[in-house]
Amino acid sequence: MEASMQIRGRTECAKSFENGECQMGFTKSTDVIIVGAGLAGSALAHSLGKDGRQVLAIERDLTQPDRMVGEVLQPGGYLKLVELGLEDCVNEIDSQRVLGYVLYKDGKSVELPYPLENCHPDVAGRSFHYGRFVQRIREKAASLPNVRLEQGTVTSLLQEQGTTKGVHYKTKTGQEMTAYAPLTVVCDGNFSNLRRSLSEPKVDVLSTFVGLILENSHLPFPNHAHVILAEASLLLFYPISSTEVRCLVDISGRKVPSISNGEMADYLTTVVAPHIPSTLYKAFISAVEKGNIRTMPNRCMPAAPYRIPGALLLGDALNMRHPLTGGGMTVALSDVALLRQLLTPLDHLNDASSFIESFYTLRKPMAFTLNTMAGVFQNMLCVSADEVRCEMRQACFDYLSLGGAFASGPVAPLSGLNPSPWALTPHLLLGAIQSMGRLLLPFPSPKRIWFVARFIADGLGFIFPLIKAEGVGSMLFPATLLQRYTASPVIRNNIVMALFSIGKNGPN
Repeated sequence: MEASMQIRGRTECAKSFENGECQMGFTKSTDVIIVGAGLAGSALAHSLGKDGRQVLAIERDLTQPDRMVGEVLQPGGYLKLVELGLEDCVNEIDSQRVLGYVLYKDGKSVELPYPLENCHPDVAGRSFHYGRFVQRIREKAASLPNVRLEQGTVTSLLQEQGTTKGVHYKTKTGQEMTAYAPLTVVCDGNFSNLRRSLSEPKVDVLSTFVGLILENSHLPFPNHAHVILAEASLLLFYPISSTEVRCLVDISGRKVPSISNGEMADYLTTVVAPHIPSTLYKAFISAVEKGNIRTMPNRCMPAAPYRIPGALLLGDALNMRHPLTGGGMTVALSDVALLRQLLTPLDHLNDASSFIESFYTLRKPMAFTLNTMAGVFQNMLCVSADEVRCEMRQACFDYLSLGGAFASGPVAPLSGLNPSPWALTPHLLLGAIQSMGRLLLPFPSPKRIWFVARFIADGLGFIFPLIKAEGVGSMLFPATLLQRYTASPVIRNNIVMALFSIGKNGPN
């Protein structure tokens, strides 16, 4: 798909994303302002537009995005696409079906298929060029007569007496404008300049991805993402088209070899290349020699939103996790589906503030599960010189190698097909017990006991902050919201519907 993709389906508005124009007869008052038209923003614009809302989406740059993450959509995320009526957006972009993972370590491999047995045959993961996918969603959103996509930069929120009334923004030509709406949704991505007005962000850089595209190459296991637990780095491979494979190299710490002086190319060819599968080796070396190497810091940020009437956060502006497990788009689409469902019964969005608390709480089972999977795998699989972390890495590989429920159990929440903290808990416990057994056998020497104590402390050290950030009650028992919103039967009924949709594993 070209960056100048034309918006089709609206005779009164011939426009393109290339020039950022979106002129149309937009005479009715705006119901919702959406700041950012990436995945979350454009999907929300389409969903609310289909429900008859008057939507204004303001995006800084409407040309086709060019980024190297957001390229894998888990099966649970695909089900949310279906729920939102956007499943055709993975068509015509040369997207690839993804059926699971293959994990490599020390010459051994274990296949981890998605548990798709009870799902419709079309349900699977998808991988693609992120920019092509987002442009397809933008195109569908802009085809609706009551959705307006405008290129511009939102400079601040318009707030009066503690309530958000709209936004101040600059158009593509630099004209300063003000837009009003009863609800403003901020989803302007991981570099959001508005999140501080609506939350208390604590952003942490966990590692750095080095990205390459391998051309005319094929993976050893077709339609699978490949994770290689090499000694120097964690390597991730997955198809993004019928002829291209994305390679991501995870580098721990903040010091990354320089691309400009050739240090990065030397690192990739001498340290990383020896661990590349033979079927990908030549394509990897060729990609390094071409010099199209990119880097991206991997950020983590727990959701810590303020409850401000008239506004809420969505997508990476609200919550980020390590992209290793590819859960970001699934969380974003789940949030869009949930928000749409909560807003559906409202005739006037002036009443939307009552749903802000329920939205932030009801999103937690899905968000917490995928955030935890990302945190667990990042802590256990990424390279570390620490002996305890090395044991965690081996223990994780050994546990998944057991196969059966020991493999499908963790993969189900990771894929978004069973986004329940309760589904994740037993596998965390069993994996920990197995690891401690390995450390203590054949007899519990003082050194081994010390290792076990370190293992427990490290494990709790990255689990407890997640639990604290999400809140135990709302994370594990979101149904308690029903007791807090008993005044309105409409609200109560809609929360029941939202709870029913959480964790739904698609058509049979």
